[in-house]
Amino acid sequence: MAIVNVSDQTFNNEVESKGTVLVDFWAPWCGPCKMIAPILDELAAEVGDSVKIAKLNVDDNPESASRFGVMSIPTLILFKDGQPVDKVVGLNSKDALKSLIAKHQ
Repeated sequence: MAIVNVSDQTFNNEVESKGTVLVDFWAPWCGPCKMIAPILDELAAEVGDSVKIAKLNVDDNPESASRFGVMSIPTLILFKDGQPVDKVVGLNSKDALKSLIAKHQ
């Protein structure tokens, strides 16, 4: 499944719905954010339709970042049926992210 770009306007429809969604809160100027991007692409290919992966640019969408207490980036928040259930901050390996998802499936 392709990674979905979300905004403050589309967040409710894309993330706060049924299913499991991993949201990457990032910014274009953030070095670790650039490093995690290919990891998320690989993860999206591996998890297929079981988990939606979304990216939210915090510079363009401060409302959602503020609402979920994102203080540093990259922050990845895992949502299950619309509720945040887990959160990791900083650059994580693909295996660490897979474990995070598996914990909540």
